[in-house]
Amino acid sequence: MNFNGKNILVVGGSSGIGLALVKQLVKDGANIINLSRTSSAEWPQGVQHIEMDVLGDLSNLASQLPEQLHGLVYAAGSINLKPFTRLTADDFLNDYRINVLGAVSVIQQAHKALRASGAASVVLYSTVATKVGLSFHTSVAAAKSAVNGLTLALAAEFSTQNIRVNAVAPSLTDTPLAGSLLSTDDKREASNKRHPLGRYGQPDDIASATKFLLSDESSWMTGQIVSVDGGMSTIK
Repeated sequence: MNFNGKNILVVGGSSGIGLALVKQLVKDGANIINLSRTSSAEWPQGVQHIEMDVLGDLSNLASQLPEQLHGLVYAAGSINLKPFTRLTADDFLNDYRINVLGAVSVIQQAHKALRASGAASVVLYSTVATKVGLSFHTSVAAAKSAVNGLTLALAAEFSTQNIRVNAVAPSLTDTPLAGSLLSTDDKREASNKRHPLGRYGQPDDIASATKFLLSDESSWMTGQIVSVDGGMSTIK
């Protein structure tokens, strides 16, 4: 896929899926602007870093972006797995803030630059837990279900502006956020067996799907929640 000359804002590109995506996009010629609290020594040369917390004040973000943005990926997220009776109101609010309100703030700040490109793509992240009931996922499933609604509503509102909005819904992926779920051989083997394709996800699996949604090859796709989950959400 050719991203030469395209400006892509990645939120949360210093680790996990976001980092894998940054590496893939740079290899394909994109100009990457990363927004996160920390930078990464693993970034390819040329990545522009904006040090910000998505839960903080983003009011000056627009002034730090290029005039045109061809893509925006919101890869910030959370995994807060607890029994329902141990979840507090703050747990629900924190998951909502990072997964939904953070995305809202970034998209609002980037909207002018996205529209100026003439053909832009926004990609958000959902989860398999919005389609399959999973124990201990109440808070994150609720927040990501809101991401699904946000995706559909924005896709409708932005369609006349040539801004496409889609989401990727992964299952368990080997990232730092999921480290405790894959910390032993037994846990990794059990996770493999839960997926019809016989393995849990890798960051590049999700990054590749994201890159497709950013690319011109998906130019007739908007308002979609794309499951990239080893068949977990649809196959028994």
